[in-house]
Amino acid sequence: MKFTKMHGCGNDYIYVNGFAEHIEAERKPEIVRRLSDRHFGIGGDGVIFINPGQRAAFEMEMYNADGTRAQMCGNGIRCVAKYVYDQGLTDRTNIEIESFGKVRSLELTLGSDNKVTAVKVNMGAPVLSAAQIPVLSDNDQVISEEIEVNGKVYKMTCVSMGNPHAVVFMENVPAFDLKDFDIESIGPHFERHARFPERTNTEFVRVIDRNNVQMRVWERGTGETLACGTGCCAVAVAGVLNGLTDTKVNVRVPGGEILCEWDRQDNLVYMTGPAATVFDGEIDDKMIVREEI
Repeated sequence: MKFTKMHGCGNDYIYVNGFAEHIEAERKPEIVRRLSDRHFGIGGDGVIFINPGQRAAFEMEMYNADGTRAQMCGNGIRCVAKYVYDQGLTDRTNIEIESFGKVRSLELTLGSDNKVTAVKVNMGAPVLSAAQIPVLSDNDQVISEEIEVNGKVYKMTCVSMGNPHAVVFMENVPAFDLKDFDIESIGPHFERHARFPERTNTEFVRVIDRNNVQMRVWERGTGETLACGTGCCAVAVAGVLNGLTDTKVNVRVPGGEILCEWDRQDNLVYMTGPAATVFDGEIDDKMIVREEI
């Protein structure tokens, strides 16, 4: 099977051309777990299959590293856009990609070599209804609401950008960054907390100023990643709802920076960030990788 390794701000996935490679649906979860393994497979935060779409020309079929299906990935969809253009599957710089039945519009920026360097994505309207996110709450919306996790009380703001997010604005963190925060200890407890029926992604955020924030993220089904596009969008929305940031915010993640803007008039969130190809390769049934730089 041929594959391409790509990343958006370090959020790396293995991309498979579903137009050419045909894998039975029931085999995909196990294949995803094996391919994602960073010691015995290719290594990645998951696998994304690029298929013919039903409502758009292309479909993004995304799986987390643990083999579970995910609804949306902001970094992943930017890489899908780069893949289909760079590989000649489209010659358009304004395209649509379907993910879990929802269609997103994307604008591609080309470099001097006519390859995609950055992508702007219309991520749609943020979902704030607790029942639709979903998160269990007595309130219609969860904004700066207390939650006890592993014996400590946090305040969270919940947003869905096609997948659930719990945004936690950190207090009393070092002024320079969040690097000393023990996300490995607290992240799993948030992910599987009883208040999240479908588990959750959790963003831990430090506000630098009204247009800049720093974020670390624990993604459900994967663990900490270097970036999360939908998480950055959720942070932008949560910042506005809490009066902490303006509608346009630059989100600094361990893998780089992503610009997010919440258009309040049209109630749409736009995300702009890079997309990069790492390498192409082939892998056989015994999971032997033959890389082609």
